[in-house]
Amino acid sequence: QVELVESGGGSVQAGGSLRLSCVPSEYNFDRVCMGWFRQGPGEEREAVAVTDIEGNSDYADSVKGRFTISRDNAKKILYLQMNNLKPEDTATYYCATGGPYFCRPMMSDFHFWAQGTQVTVSP
Repeated sequence: QVELVESGGGSVQAGGSLRLSCVPSEYNFDRVCMGWFRQGPGEEREAVAVTDIEGNSDYADSVKGRFTISRDNAKKILYLQMNNLKPEDTATYYCATGGPYFCRPMMSDFHFWAQGTQVTVSP
């Protein structure tokens, strides 16, 4: 069982920035796919960004150019830098870990999930 601890959520005004962090428990962090997902009120959970073991990343169209996913393999921390936030970015954000091979922006590729951190963007 892998535990993931998130931090960095909060409330900002539109146009502001936040950085989310995710720290997994002892694990082969540098050998697995990592990702961020979000779930807005009354909506299904959706992929925001994923990054594979080679550092390649894939983003939802709605966040391209505004969000950046990155991983510090030495510190075993996953980040999501969110700039130019919009009210429609309001959601609970979840980090997740997957396996070493498949790293698609799909929930089925991810096995362990954090409890979520709230991001609220006001107009």
